[in-house]
Parts: sequence; structure tokens; C-alpha cells
Amino acid sequence: MTQPTADFPMVATPRREAIVARLLALPISYFGTLALLACAGLLRPNLLQPFLLLLILRQTAPLGVAVLGQSLCVRLLSIDLSYGGVAMAVSYIMTSGYLPLSEPALILICLLFGVAVGATNAFFIARLNASSVIVTLAMALILGGVVTAFSQLRAPGDAPAFLRYVGQVRIGILPIAVLVWCALLVPVAAFLRTSTFGRYVEAIGASPRAALASGIPYVRVVFLAHVLSSLFAVVSAFLILGFVGVGSLSIGADLALNSLAAVILGGVSFGSDRGGALGPSVAGFMLMFCFNLLTSFGLGEPGKQMAQGAIIALAAVAYAVRGGKQEK
Repeated sequence: MTQPTADFPMVATPRREAIVARLLALPISYFGTLALLACAGLLRPNLLQPFLLLLILRQTAPLGVAVLGQSLCVRLLSIDLSYGGVAMAVSYIMTSGYLPLSEPALILICLLFGVAVGATNAFFIARLNASSVIVTLAMALILGGVVTAFSQLRAPGDAPAFLRYVGQVRIGILPIAVLVWCALLVPVAAFLRTSTFGRYVEAIGASPRAALASGIPYVRVVFLAHVLSSLFAVVSAFLILGFVGVGSLSIGADLALNSLAAVILGGVSFGSDRGGALGPSVAGFMLMFCFNLLTSFGLGEPGKQMAQGAIIALAAVAYAVRGGKQEK
């Protein structure tokens, strides 16, 4: 009768070690979010009211959509820094009045514009083997310059009524923007997990040379990933524009860096997708909650900028540490 009692610690210890190992393998975003919620509960409990949490979720929705595209590129050892330029261009197309078309036609033009931007990025990256950082950053600068030049002739105006409805109205207690985010997140996560394209992405991220040698269509996969990334950037710009209600040349200016930080903090590093689709999404909420918490302390825009720099640095450290562990 004493044998089971003696063996119990020997069985329980490996089980506890396995649980601890699984917890430590979770993305940083989970622990960061819990820490911020605990901090808010102690210092700013009003932020934990359901109404304010849903408001923060609505603010997170544009970043969450952008994170879907950025994580797809990062899984393929690429990156997309053109989000700011895409958002600026979409804002101008939708609000300037240069194109006297209906709202559905303008939305379609913006989506086609996103396809064109993604295809151009993919051509230089996949076909010409150019650096994704240089290509997409150059695209952002070019788009920003073009929009700035046109804005000197005609300034951006009010957002279309449909986008304001999507960005500001709720269905019950849930903002429509959050529902749009979830409607994209769930199918994308399922598609990457179950489809052949998802397996191709995983194989290319693990080893591009081995993927090419095995006959995986590297160019087509990278091409499609960057096109999807730009389309997600367009949808993200729609949500930002609908929430703000007015076109601006600064819309989406920090979208690229915030999405990249959220992706890495969410457990998706270059060539690895341990965080899946949920980890980066949680990281996006963590960023927005952090910015709101800083605002509640009265730090405002300077505090937000300092937090952004610190978070991006933390993301870089997390990527370096994760990469070191993978090498071992």
C-alpha cells in the first residue's frame, strides 16, 4: 500500500515539468497581457469595465487585421513595411473626392490597388530576390510622396458613410469592426492550418532551399502572401478610416512597426509560427491596452512613443532569444 504513495512524486514531477515547459513556451503576449490587466486592476480599475474593454478591442481591430498579413510574410522569412503608404493612399482615395464614384466602386478600387501593391512587392522580392525590407519601405515612401503631392491640390475629406458605420456602430454590445476582425482571423487561421498553402508556408519558412529542391512553388507562395498582406493592409485602413471618420495623411503611420512588434511578441518569428494566429492577435490587444493605460496615467503621445520604442526593442530581444533557443 505504500508503493503508490512513494511513486506519486516521481510521476507528478515530470507532469509538472511538462506543464511548466508548455507555459514557458507560450508567446510573450499572453504573459504581457495578463500583467497589464493586473496592473490596470490595481491602478486603473475603470479600464477593466466591459464597455472600455470593448472600446479597446475596437481600437485593436485595424492592427489585428494588419497582423494577419504581417505574420504571413514573417512566416516566409519576409516582411512588409508598406502598410503606412497603403493606408495613406486608401484614405486619400476614399475621402478626397478625386474619383466621383459610389462607395462600393471606391472600395473595389482600393482592393485592386492593394493587389497591385502586393504584386509589385512580390515581383521584386520573389523574382528579383531583392530585400523585402528595402522593397516594401521604398513602396511606403513612394506612396506617401504621391499622396502628399496630390493632397496639396485637394485635401482629404470625410470618410464615406458605410466605413463610418463599420468603424463606429455596434451590433448588440460588439463593435462591427471587431466582428470584421474575427471574420478574417478565424478563416485565415483555419486555412493556414489545414490547407496545402499553409504547409507550403511552413516548409518555406523552415528552409527555402529545401522547399525549392522539393518542388514547392516558392515564387507563387511568396507572391500570394504579399498580395494578401497588402489586401489586409487595405482592410485595416478601412477600419481606421471608419473609426476616425476623417481622412488624414497620418493614418496608419505606425501600422507597419506595431504589426511587426505584435507578430514577434505573439510567437511568430522569421520562419516560425509557434504563436499561430491567436498569439499575434493577443499581442495586438496588448499593445493597444498598454497605450490606453499610459494615456490614463496622463502620459499622452510622448508616453505612447516611448512605449512603442520599448515594445519594439522587447520584440527584438524576444526574437533573438527565441532564435538562440531554436539553434540549440
